[in-house]
Amino acid sequence: MEFLEACEEAKKLAFSFEDPLIVHHFDADGLSSGAIVAGAFLKKGKNFRRECIKKLDDVAIERYAKEKEIIFVDLGGGNKRVNELKDVLIVDHHQTEDIEKTQINPLLYGIDGSDELSAAGTAYCVFRCYPELGLVGSVGDMQTPLKGMNRWVLEEGQKSGDVVVENDLRFYGRHCRTLVQFLAYSDDPYIPGISYREDKAEELLAELNIDFKDKVYADLSENEKRLLISALAKILVNTNQLKKAEELIGENYVFPKRPKNEMYEANEFSTLLNACGRHAKPDIGVKVCLGDESAYAEARQLLQLHRKMLREGINYASKNIQDLGKFYFLDGRGVIEEGIIGVVCGMALQQNWKKPIIGIALGENNTVKISGRAPLALVSKGLNLGMIMKKTEKIEGIGGGHKAAAGASIPKEKIDEFLILAGEAMGSSDVN
Repeated sequence: MEFLEACEEAKKLAFSFEDPLIVHHFDADGLSSGAIVAGAFLKKGKNFRRECIKKLDDVAIERYAKEKEIIFVDLGGGNKRVNELKDVLIVDHHQTEDIEKTQINPLLYGIDGSDELSAAGTAYCVFRCYPELGLVGSVGDMQTPLKGMNRWVLEEGQKSGDVVVENDLRFYGRHCRTLVQFLAYSDDPYIPGISYREDKAEELLAELNIDFKDKVYADLSENEKRLLISALAKILVNTNQLKKAEELIGENYVFPKRPKNEMYEANEFSTLLNACGRHAKPDIGVKVCLGDESAYAEARQLLQLHRKMLREGINYASKNIQDLGKFYFLDGRGVIEEGIIGVVCGMALQQNWKKPIIGIALGENNTVKISGRAPLALVSKGLNLGMIMKKTEKIEGIGGGHKAAAGASIPKEKIDEFLILAGEAMGSSDVN
């Protein structure tokens, strides 16, 4: 209740602004949360401007110094230089400290922002519109199965008729992807020998005597669904991924008021938004969120490009991951784009690993983009990648994030210093 009361006060502050600049992040959670705030202002008939950025660094802070009113969404809580700006409202869920501006962040109210509420969920709690987008952000931030305040957002969406829960195979695109693409391009969990291999997906369906031509998963009979799920579970069990096999069936969140395409399911919707943001077209993603049908065709083209690049990225990762002792390392410079290096690391990560994976890619302005992912078993023992990435401030970088997923940007000549810093930080965390 204290959190929701603070959200109500934050909404009053937001709508007291005359012409704020809404600044949000570029991933699925950033785009959906930014769209919620923008949509709330549109519904209210109030002026605003909107901008999407990849990182809130010193260059961005100096650029925003001239702004009278700013609403930061899915960022802002990790850079104390926001205290230098004028009127600021922060809607965030990342680890935060020393922020003096008004901030709505679940972590400040005893709610875990890494798995109990996303930035989009937080934005919904503030503005009480687009509950389905609140769930898209949470799903995009890998916060499933939904719990804590995410569950409350889900219930609100069910009450309004914007969200329906279906218990089924948790792969992306049950209603809109062809069966082959449904199997080949769903990577949570990553199915060894099937994921990103259309030919192997076809072979599996043929072995099961499932007619896959011109069909989507939702077209299958209950018996065909059982056969397919059993075959996928067997593959995971045979590759020592029992927990992933047990998680194949779960809640799927569908949006009956949305078109029956990639916007119909939370999983697929989040991937569509990631494709827009990570391939430099975040505005297309926001337009799709707000119901602009003209933006959908371009978003779908970006999704196809996104899948292709992820397929190439995971293939490269499978042959080039190095063991550096305290962590696995993927040097994707010149091969994997900065926008997807974190996604590739997340796909490459195996939950039975006893070490995190850190990947790097070429960034903008002579920087290196760093992304880290850690098995939840390590996080439960005390590993905090977000705080490790924050240590890049010592080498002229900026970083932060969550305990299990975090990132940073550093000058390209500082990469060796970062690797030493990361190794030392992980070695001193009592998590080896």
